[in-house]
Amino acid sequence: MTTSTLTEPFTLPCGVTLPNRIAKSALSEGLGDKRNSPTPRLRRLYERWSTSGAGLLITGNVMVDHRAIGEPGNVVVADDSDSTLLSQWAAAATASGAHAWVQINHPGRQVPRTLSSQPVAPSAIGVDLPGGTFATPRALEHHEIADIVRRFAATAKTVVAAGFSGVQIHAAHGYLISQFLSPLSNHRTDDWGGTPEKRRRFLLEIVREVRAAIGDDVLLAVKLNSADFQRGGMTEDESLGVVLDLADAGIDLLEISGGTYESAAMMGLPSEPVKESTRHREAYFLEYAEKVRVAAPSLPLMLTGGFRTAEGMASAVTSGAVDVVGLGRPLALEPDLPARLLSGAVAASDVRPRTLGIRKLDSAAELMWYTIQLWRMGDGKDPAPHRHPLRNLLQYVATTGVQSLRRPKRGFSG
Repeated sequence: MTTSTLTEPFTLPCGVTLPNRIAKSALSEGLGDKRNSPTPRLRRLYERWSTSGAGLLITGNVMVDHRAIGEPGNVVVADDSDSTLLSQWAAAATASGAHAWVQINHPGRQVPRTLSSQPVAPSAIGVDLPGGTFATPRALEHHEIADIVRRFAATAKTVVAAGFSGVQIHAAHGYLISQFLSPLSNHRTDDWGGTPEKRRRFLLEIVREVRAAIGDDVLLAVKLNSADFQRGGMTEDESLGVVLDLADAGIDLLEISGGTYESAAMMGLPSEPVKESTRHREAYFLEYAEKVRVAAPSLPLMLTGGFRTAEGMASAVTSGAVDVVGLGRPLALEPDLPARLLSGAVAASDVRPRTLGIRKLDSAAELMWYTIQLWRMGDGKDPAPHRHPLRNLLQYVATTGVQSLRRPKRGFSG
């Protein structure tokens, strides 16, 4: 199969044209400073990625509230006090012609206990993982929900003013918006829960306020779970209902992913085994993307998770199932991979699992292995593909003070 499809530009409803069909999906960099501001290391990392060949770069989690930080080193944009630093970051990311969008997020209950002893959530229901890593959250009051909606809009306006060409609202992976969408974590019986329609109100209010803040000509994307991959969680049918409402709301792009901290499908680690047909087609959520295409044929789609070969990426685009493919972990190890795929210099990524062989530590060890690669590039070094996972794990723990390694703590989704 020809891979020339990947080199074709793609114009989104807002008028933004992506130069090709490969995007760097969000990777949580952990490179903010102690004030949660952007740093020279973060700018240096995005300077490296600006020449990757990807037509689009999506940042890792940028949080909307200093009181709600999901991971050590998150950048927080709650006002315009870091506007100069944000402008420098945007300039670095777009230096070679790629578009750069900021992923804006609120962690809700997915906050390590070391960062918050009482996070907030739709309902007072904790993350269902052993080890005491996460504290039981407090249920949000109505006025607090309205304040968070306002914060999303304010953050979006600030980063666009700083020079980023769009924003992506993170409504996946078990963070706050995803918690509102899921019947497992949202037991409310007021206007914010109780039915699928009320559970999706929080997301739709955020989309509406963000659009009003940034205008119709600026890219507005949403990242959404295909499902929670947990018994009793949001199903594909409920997710499709959200998709239809998002299409009506006029978003410019939907990125499809799936899973939560409790069932890490976005890493290929769902609680149920992945079907062989899915493995053959590479992408974890391609079948769901095909359903979305039928339900909302005019909504531009990006799919992230599992892509490793140019043939697999081109097949997904050529089939019409998706318009853009997202790469995450491959760009932590091979920062120029898109350019080499598009030129035909290589046919696939060299990324493979980096584990310790200890089941309880493997998923966390692999994520930390990739995180250290981002830190190396932030320091002006090349990735180190031959470093032992244990060495990277120990470096991450020593740097961040993470207390538990039972499950992933970071937002890798590629």
